[in-house]
Amino acid sequence: MTETINTRFTIRVYGILLNDRQEVLLSDESYMGHRFTKFPGGGLEYGEGTLDCLRREIREETGCGIEILSHLYTTDFFQESKFHPGMQVISIYYRARFTEPPCFPVSEKPFDFPADAERGQSFRWIPLERLTPEDLTLPIDKKVAGILLSER
Repeated sequence: MTETINTRFTIRVYGILLNDRQEVLLSDESYMGHRFTKFPGGGLEYGEGTLDCLRREIREETGCGIEILSHLYTTDFFQESKFHPGMQVISIYYRARFTEPPCFPVSEKPFDFPADAERGQSFRWIPLERLTPEDLTLPIDKKVAGILLSER
């Protein structure tokens, strides 16, 4: 009997970045007609390790370097991609900090970019004490927010 193996996976790597005021950085984005709030980070590229991926993604998104402090969480449940049906998402989260003072624009309001932007991104800090899973859009991010809340 021949068995077919599904190899449709995407690996995502995200940073939990806290500032000196115990605020966590969130990314508000628009992509493929959807608006969502997530932790900063993105997709692992072929030939890249997860730590290098996170460093690259944060530098691409913010222009800043980071130091990775520790692993926080890796997806332990099935999650289908919101953007690519039939593809399973595995997400890896690391605690990290900026190695230089952040110099990217930060907003106080969500989705602070033109409403008609096909692909937009803005950042905001939210006090860790006010963070709730509902502040995030994607199911795995919601779980990570719950982990952060349980550590307080």
